[in-house]
Amino acid sequence: MAQHAWRQQLSPGLVALGLTLTEDAQARLLAFIELLVKWNAAYNLTAVRDPAEMISRHLLDSLVVQPFVRGSRVADVGTGAGLPGIPLAIALPDRHFVLLDSNGKKTRFVIQAIANLGLRNVEVVQARVEDYRPPQPFATVVTRALAALRDFVELAGHLGAPGSRFLAMKGDYPADELRALPAGFQTLAVHPLRVPGLDAKRCVVEIQKSGV
Repeated sequence: MAQHAWRQQLSPGLVALGLTLTEDAQARLLAFIELLVKWNAAYNLTAVRDPAEMISRHLLDSLVVQPFVRGSRVADVGTGAGLPGIPLAIALPDRHFVLLDSNGKKTRFVIQAIANLGLRNVEVVQARVEDYRPPQPFATVVTRALAALRDFVELAGHLGAPGSRFLAMKGDYPADELRALPAGFQTLAVHPLRVPGLDAKRCVVEIQKSGV
């Protein structure tokens, strides 16, 4: 019964974002929320407790960056409870995702969620981002968790090759952070975002790694 109510919230949200997902993908997104609710009671994975709020603040707020994801290999840095990586991996089954976090409690949940959801395009790595050395670079590196843009690109810059995109999900337009970007990274755009059901400012900063 709960999933029916959640679907009534999710489906129009996807329409508002301009996204077309299969019935199977939508079912997996809702199953992910069900898992998150269950585990959150014991492991405190997210401060959001209301499942209806999780639809907007976790699912739709993750999927809103889908149009800016490029290439076949994507890293989610500081994934926490699998956000935005798991929703994006469900929506983009042809891309390979690596979800990176140093918190063992959260990575255990993410591993279990991936198994329960039957996701074959997701890998979980428990490590500090600065210590992780991928076998090949990522085309897109995304984060919702790291605070400052400078910290993001300095800690995660080695994950991408020249030309790779770094997507930082933000609230207000981060003018001061943009001015503090180090050499070797350039801001391509700051895209304003509108998340259905979320009355808060959102944007994604699209940064490119320079070089040849």
